[in-house]
Amino acid sequence: MTQGQLDTVREERIEGKGSTKLFVRSWHPTARARGVVAIIPGFNSHSKYYGAVGEQLAAEGLVVYAVDLRGRGKSDGERFYVESFADYVDDAANLVKLAKSREPGLPVYLLGHSAGGVVSCLYALDHQNELAGLICESFAFKVPAPDFAISVLKGLAHVAPHAHVLHLKNEDFSRDAAVVRAMNEDPLIANETQPTQTVAEMARADDRLEREFPRVTLPLLILHGTADKATKPGGSQLFFDTAGSADKTLKLYEGYYHDLLNDVGKEVVMADIESWINARLGPM
Repeated sequence: MTQGQLDTVREERIEGKGSTKLFVRSWHPTARARGVVAIIPGFNSHSKYYGAVGEQLAAEGLVVYAVDLRGRGKSDGERFYVESFADYVDDAANLVKLAKSREPGLPVYLLGHSAGGVVSCLYALDHQNELAGLICESFAFKVPAPDFAISVLKGLAHVAPHAHVLHLKNEDFSRDAAVVRAMNEDPLIANETQPTQTVAEMARADDRLEREFPRVTLPLLILHGTADKATKPGGSQLFFDTAGSADKTLKLYEGYYHDLLNDVGKEVVMADIESWINARLGPM
């Protein structure tokens, strides 16, 4: 990247539902912007992990906003806990609202990773007119757990909603040892384990999405690694097969792990995202 293509990253806190303060990072091109990408990170992640993504997209003339969902990263809230996924969807709505107020008239593309993809999909179902397109990366639809286990967790959430039950291995996120080491040393995701209520809410969200995928008519880009151990590539395939969008693309990356944008070969994934957006926005 050459000097002058990117303003310094900006950090701020915005008001969320229930007076929860949400932490937001943003990256801005110095030249006139031509579009916006709003990012919703998933579990074992937060907005800082999208620094390189924000810089690269800003160099392409895109303004990038990334939020730490409530209870995650530097946002307020009980660590990793959410009462209802509707609260996460409200966080996504606040991010899009912020982006639209700052960049009026520009098309907004929503990018969600893993559980953030579930949140993004739920938001898109009821706000398709607010978005120019949806990008789902490593979609956490149908997590790799037996149906009976999910049923047990749904029941347990009523009895012990704050019990921590789901631990994702950082080693499953990337084949890049430096990335895994940084995750292991990150105090914001140290020993991250999801509470029963959070997991149960994601399972309920997945149930809704499976019924309502045909309602999604936005331009759609779905990305998944074939060696993802944290989520099932088959969930992304089902989304692609049943989405109502006429403009939809599925990219499967052979041997890639869960966090495509921080994995070995991330340049290929970024190139695909940029190409997809540019095909809809036009060249710089």
